[in-house]
Amino acid sequence: MATHEPVAAHRSADAQGISQRTTLYDGRKAAHRLHVLVVGCGMGGLAAAHCLGQAGHKVTLFEAAAAIGEVGAGIQVTPNVSRLLRRWGVGEALEEVAVRPEAIVLRKYDTGERVAYTRWSDMHEQYGAPYYHIHRADLHKLLFDLAGPFMTLRLKSTVVSVDPHAPSITLASGEVVYGDLIVGADGVKSMIQRVVLGHTNPAEPTGDAVYRAIIPSHLLLEHPELKGFVDIPEMTGWMGPARHIMAYNIRSKKEFNIVLAHPDDGSVESWTAEGSADKMRADFSDFEPRIRKLLSFVNSTLKWRLMDRQPLKTWIHPSYKVILLGDACHPMLPYRAQGAAMAIEDGAVLGNLLSRLTHPAQLRPLLQAYEDLRLPRTAETQRQSRLNQRIFHLPDGPEQATRDAQMRQAMEIELRMMRDGVSPADALEGSPNQWADRKKNAAQFEYDADAAAERWWRDVGEKTVGGMGAESMLSRL
Repeated sequence: MATHEPVAAHRSADAQGISQRTTLYDGRKAAHRLHVLVVGCGMGGLAAAHCLGQAGHKVTLFEAAAAIGEVGAGIQVTPNVSRLLRRWGVGEALEEVAVRPEAIVLRKYDTGERVAYTRWSDMHEQYGAPYYHIHRADLHKLLFDLAGPFMTLRLKSTVVSVDPHAPSITLASGEVVYGDLIVGADGVKSMIQRVVLGHTNPAEPTGDAVYRAIIPSHLLLEHPELKGFVDIPEMTGWMGPARHIMAYNIRSKKEFNIVLAHPDDGSVESWTAEGSADKMRADFSDFEPRIRKLLSFVNSTLKWRLMDRQPLKTWIHPSYKVILLGDACHPMLPYRAQGAAMAIEDGAVLGNLLSRLTHPAQLRPLLQAYEDLRLPRTAETQRQSRLNQRIFHLPDGPEQATRDAQMRQAMEIELRMMRDGVSPADALEGSPNQWADRKKNAAQFEYDADAAAERWWRDVGEKTVGGMGAESMLSRL
């Protein structure tokens, strides 16, 4: 099976030294310092390493790969994540290398007719932080730069077993590494998950796979019918029977990212597996002429089988010395653009909570708070992602016509709100265009991981956890 090599980050995706000049948690550092072993150098693992380091803990990060890199694909940074990234000091770098979309537009697959429109240019005003489109390699590099000063990185370090009671990890080399806490951020095929649960959460085929490709934007600018996709940076979706496409600008509008969901025909669950560009074009040959023109520019593509997994009952081993984070405990289908967002939020909540650690006895309730705060939110986000798969892929017919009519109605309300400045409270609630639903958007995009952790401490933790271990500390005086 052919695979794509990692893609280099853009030179503007540079955050070196920033985290050392940035203060989190009002300068609070854990009085009881842990040695945390983080397994996996993805978005979630790096966010956890950064936040745990900022909280005063020692972090060693283990990565099986021989080099750090990301695939050639775009990713969406929604306000719930850009809020954190700006707090962590990389707001200027995001503005340099990412693109702020003006809206999401959904179209009919065969004619290109616009059936849905939701403005995104007011995201900062509505939800307190901007919405960005960015290259995965650029976001990964920013997180790597933030985490770098706080972690010891061990490459070519495949974890083959875990002792959850020591706790320790054993590497393929035979080396055993001991710590105080193990964070399994080892992705959708997590080995650490088997340690926590005693089994692997079964994967359920969605019936879908996706092609991913990036097109140089100058090719679009040379064609009048495509130029508008670059001139006006929107996220554009085309909805068709059993298929849909999402496309948007990245890297300061120099590149155009396109993702194409289609019925799975025997692909594999891998970010780096190569697909056939000719087969991709054939699979979407009944889409409108602009799509066929766009796909004519694609020479190579990534192909990824989409598997679904139900929410776990727990993310914590009974020893309370091994926990899960990111795709290891809540892999997301891409239909809501929240996979990396949830993993980064996990890292933020974990770091904030463990900045409060003053005694070993507090570790168990603080880790339980991490799960209690995060599991319901990620489970609901997984549910919304599954819903979009069904909405986007309706076959032509009465149900599709009803969907389109409801989306058009929401679009008319949105355009009237833009024109008249009037915002009907619940008019868009329950729209099949989930981005038009202001209530859903508020729940997803207004979320502040740090505020959630601080609120838990104020309402629960300070009373129940704050004094733990005080007797043993007093007895030493």
